[in-house]
Amino acid sequence: MRTTKFFILIIFLSLNTVFAQEKIENDASHPTVEDRYFGEKPPGLIPKEFVPDIVSPEGLFEGGTFSPDMKEFYFSRKNGKYEKRTFFVIRYENNSWGHESETDIEYPSFSRDGNIIYRGNKYRERTDTGWSKLKSLGPPFTDMHIMGITVSNKGTFFFDQFAPPDTIGAISYSSLINGKYEPRQKMGKEINTGTWIAHPYIALDESYLIWDVVREEGYGGSDIYISFRQKDGSWLPAINMGDKINTELQESGAHVTDDGKYLFFTRGYWEVKEDGSTNYVGKRYWVDAQVIENLRPKK
Repeated sequence: MRTTKFFILIIFLSLNTVFAQEKIENDASHPTVEDRYFGEKPPGLIPKEFVPDIVSPEGLFEGGTFSPDMKEFYFSRKNGKYEKRTFFVIRYENNSWGHESETDIEYPSFSRDGNIIYRGNKYRERTDTGWSKLKSLGPPFTDMHIMGITVSNKGTFFFDQFAPPDTIGAISYSSLINGKYEPRQKMGKEINTGTWIAHPYIALDESYLIWDVVREEGYGGSDIYISFRQKDGSWLPAINMGDKINTELQESGAHVTDDGKYLFFTRGYWEVKEDGSTNYVGKRYWVDAQVIENLRPKK
């Protein structure tokens, strides 16, 4: 029964995506355009580091995610006094951003209306008193080790899957058919070529898929790639998003803001400590989403 209710909820949320976005633009309780990104000057076609002073006063900010209504920002800090990665949330209340507080919400991936958070093969629902405890997504996701998961307006899930010690990975999808999610459908070689294939982001209309992967023709570590979908449902060959996005470092974890204006991603490297252990050092970058349109095949 719980699983059936979840699937019905997914359909309802998908139908209300456009309405929710219009509400953000017109509701005075939401951040103004100037406040929406903590007052940061928007980037152009060259990525720049996203380091708002309000969340990164000591430069320890790794990266974060806005809720679709732009009234919450979940982020993490590591290094310096934060020897262990620590997670925070900061909320927009009374027409201004408040103070951060620690949270147990880690790396959230939101439903389009912001009322569900996905984390691997589990999810939380927003309630009147906060977020629910983690619940299972149920079949066919139950037994999968999922790191990144994203959902389209149609309610289709796209997700990565690793089975350690495997370092290849794969991106798959599952569509809602007659009220049930189909078994995992592994995507083709256009997507699943290379190693460390992970962190998919599906466009709202499923017109393109973005993910990160290590390929021989890349710029160094993992690079961010994009594939556009044709009218017949097939996927075009993957396109490396270019040397303005990708470098000799590792680029990963890309997603487009719900207003469709900016592409966010992480750029970083593995630091080797004196004791031989490794520590990932990454920063969040953003760029105008026009970079996607510039790569879209001309009709």
